[in-house]
Amino acid sequence: MKILITGANGQLGRELAKQYKDKKGIDLILTGSSDLDITNLKVVYSFINERKPDVIINCAALTAVDKCETEIDMAYKINTIGAKNLASAANEIGAEIVQVSTDYVFGGNIDKQLTEFDEVNPQTVYGKTKLAGELLVKSHNPKHYIIRTAWLYGDGNNFVKTMLALSKTNKTLKVVNDQKGTPTSTVDLARVIIKLVEDKNYGVFHCTCKGQCTWYEFTKEIFRLKGITTEVLPCSTDEFPRAAKRPEYSVLRNYTLELTTGDITRSWQDAINEYLL
Repeated sequence: MKILITGANGQLGRELAKQYKDKKGIDLILTGSSDLDITNLKVVYSFINERKPDVIINCAALTAVDKCETEIDMAYKINTIGAKNLASAANEIGAEIVQVSTDYVFGGNIDKQLTEFDEVNPQTVYGKTKLAGELLVKSHNPKHYIIRTAWLYGDGNNFVKTMLALSKTNKTLKVVNDQKGTPTSTVDLARVIIKLVEDKNYGVFHCTCKGQCTWYEFTKEIFRLKGITTEVLPCSTDEFPRAAKRPEYSVLRNYTLELTTGDITRSWQDAINEYLL
């Protein structure tokens, strides 16, 4: 099987490549933005028709949510048009498309675990562009896997590494305690993506680790596991104003996984413990 991974230099792309390399019969094509401009339809069609992958896993995205608020055209080009181009080119050769999406497609103000069947209501440019990308992937390729995740960390820049770096230069840190979500390891997300593709289980899926916490509680656990003595103080979102509104509650339930292949993700505590070993 020939698999193309876009955004292969990102956290999820690196983890997917790592896990796929341990599997027999897999031919990987790894691309970054300098290798394949997913926003250019002609370039995408030419690339896909020449290499003819069986599956395209689209990890390419503009994920800097605050930047999306000011670079709106760029956000739509990458997150929406890029996804559409890949889905369309994949459909042209009968290939499957995996589109990675986000909890930001929801409003973030309903205090309940969100399933794939709950109403979407994005409040940010980032969320709107990712939802539009989902819809275009669905309409351009019936062989699609749309996978929403959240609070992702792995091999690359992420919240965990930021907090560890800040702990080295600060005796106390204020961390937001009124936003709830689920920290998710790229290891778990990659495992689920690979299993869905192996099972040809098309559709829309949520995939995060199990459980929930605030950013403050997540930081406390990171420091506990690493034996860091920096004091962590809870604060409100209002104390750290940002361009893009953050969801107050965006805990995703992996409901479709539960109903179909089974949810193989770990608790967020077990995942972060392994990550920090």
